Formats: sequence, structure tokens, C-alpha cells
Amino acid sequence: MRLTAGTQAVLATSAAALLGFGSYGIAQAAGHAVPAEDARAADGRVAQMERKVAAMRARVVTIRETARLHADRIEHRQNLLVAALTGEGETREMALATLSIDPAADRVAGSAIAPLKRVEQAQARQAAAVRKLAERRLSLAKAEIRRLGLRPDRIVRKASAMGGPLIEATSAEAVADLKADQQFRSLFMTWKKLDNLEQGVIAIPSVQPVEKLQFTSNFGIRSDPFRGTAAMHAGVDIPGPVGTPIYATADGVVSHAGRRGGYGNLIEVNHGKGIATRYGHLSKILVADNTRVTRGQLIGLMGSTGRSTGPHLHYEVRIDGHAVNPVPFLTTADYLLAAKDRSVGMIPVSSGPAPQD
Repeated sequence: MRLTAGTQAVLATSAAALLGFGSYGIAQAAGHAVPAEDARAADGRVAQMERKVAAMRARVVTIRETARLHADRIEHRQNLLVAALTGEGETREMALATLSIDPAADRVAGSAIAPLKRVEQAQARQAAAVRKLAERRLSLAKAEIRRLGLRPDRIVRKASAMGGPLIEATSAEAVADLKADQQFRSLFMTWKKLDNLEQGVIAIPSVQPVEKLQFTSNFGIRSDPFRGTAAMHAGVDIPGPVGTPIYATADGVVSHAGRRGGYGNLIEVNHGKGIATRYGHLSKILVADNTRVTRGQLIGLMGSTGRSTGPHLHYEVRIDGHAVNPVPFLTTADYLLAAKDRSVGMIPVSSGPAPQD
């Protein structure tokens, strides 16, 4: 939302009119000066008129600056409203929507900023509705994270470092700040919580590692395909042809890319927050140790290396070093996917013989 050329012209015309009135007043006073007055009295009158003109000019400057501040704040508030709905925006920029304007300057500007004030009032009403939507989105995101067995506060990124000069609570600056529009301050705080949470969500493996997802062996106790005895399966087996592309399921850093025992060719990605994923039995590894990968990035090709009966991907999710069921992570709701990931389409498990590890 920006000021139209017409609004800017009205403000400029008002300022020019005030300046013109001041100049006209000086000319009139000077023309009617009485020649008989002594020089000292005349100098006093001139000095008094100059002070009035200076005050009028200062008033015009205040009007112009106050109008500019309101116009800027309207734009910042509109950006915050959009950010709260789309999830896109920078904290530093969004914080500008909460800046206050000196009430004394508002009184000086008077009718000149009345149209801007009406726009701000409409935005405040919108902010109340948008905040309710953002709070609901935040609540749903937290519930989904808990469903995965994680604590929301665990994945929230740490707050940015802060500092600055001390401003006493009784100072004029602090009092003016406390009078800032509470609707937008509340909306900003809700947006910031949601933004921090969604930034942390990129560490949660919530997209599928292959384009077509199906399972031939699930997580948990099963009959070992080689020994026939009960054994723990720490992940899920996803079948496909040799060479099928394998994708990273969340942002992270490769902690291992190479051969490892029964896994064969293995990639392990550390996503931070104690979360890691493993991709086993690969025919080819396309990333190296200690390299950063992003959600959805191609990292390897499907194969049958290691302890495997045929081409497939052995996929694991680990939290604090312990394997957990990957399936809930692969079916995470869309509102958790801050990076607009691909949706997951579950395909029924094949009923015929399938490769396993």
C-alpha cells in the first residue's frame, strides 16, 4: 500500500500554502511599518516576525516528516500483514511495522495526516483478524511437531543476539514506544514465533526420499530376510530400479558418505536438533562428507550394495542417535513445510516378493 500521487500533492500544497502565508505576512507588516518609529522598536518587530516565520517553517517541516513516517508505517504494516499470511518476510523489516510516531507531531500535522490515519485504522482491524489466523497456524504446527515425538521448543532456532544503549522506562522515547499500536505489536510477536518455528522445521525430514513412495518392509520387529529369525528393522525399505534418484529429506550436513557394513554405500545427513537420516544400499553417492545439502537435493542413486536381497533404499530417521519410525515424518502435514515441499502420495505396499536388507 503506497501513497498516491494525489495524496502527496495535497501534502506538498498544504506545506507550500503555509510558507506562502508566512512570506505574505512579512511583506504586509513591512509595508505598514511607521517611519517615525525608532530603529530599536523596528528591529524588535522584525525579529518577532522572523521568529514567527521560523516557527511556521518548522511546523511545515514537522507536517512533512510526520506524513512521511505515517506513509512508511502503512507500507511496513502492509508487509507484515502479507508476511503473517504467507510466512515470508525478514524479522528486521517486519519489526518496522511496530514503530511508534510522536503524538505531539501528530497533533501538529492535524488534518494533513487524517487520510493516513484512516488507512492505519483499517489496517489495525485487519491485523486482529490476521493474528487469529497466525495463532491457529502456530498451534497446528506445534501439534504436528509433537505428533512426531519432538518438542516444539527444541526445534525453534535460537533468538538473535541483542543489545543497544539503555533507555530508562520513564524516558519519553520508552513512553512513546509503549503507546505503539498494540494490534500490530501482537501480530508481530505471533508472526515471529511462527517464523522461528518454521525456520526450525527445515531440520525435520518431511519430504519423500524418492519420487514414487512405497514400502516393502516397515519399521520394527520383523523376520530377518537372511536368517529367518525375528530382528529389529531400524528403517523402512523402499523398492525401485537401480539408479533411481534419492533426495535429501531435510536441510543438513553430510556426516558420512561411503561404505558402512551391512548398509553398503551409505549417506548419513545431520539435520541439527539431534535429528539425522540415513540412506543405505546406494549404487552411487553424489555428495561428500561435510558438505551442506538442502531439502529435495539429489544426493545418490538407488542400488543393492551391502546386506540386500535386491535394489531398494533403506531409509532411517534417528533422533539423538536412536532410530524412530520414519513413516510419520513422510506424512507430515503441508503447513509444516516452510520450503513449499512436494506433497507425499502414499502408494500401497506391494504384495509380491520384494527386496529387503
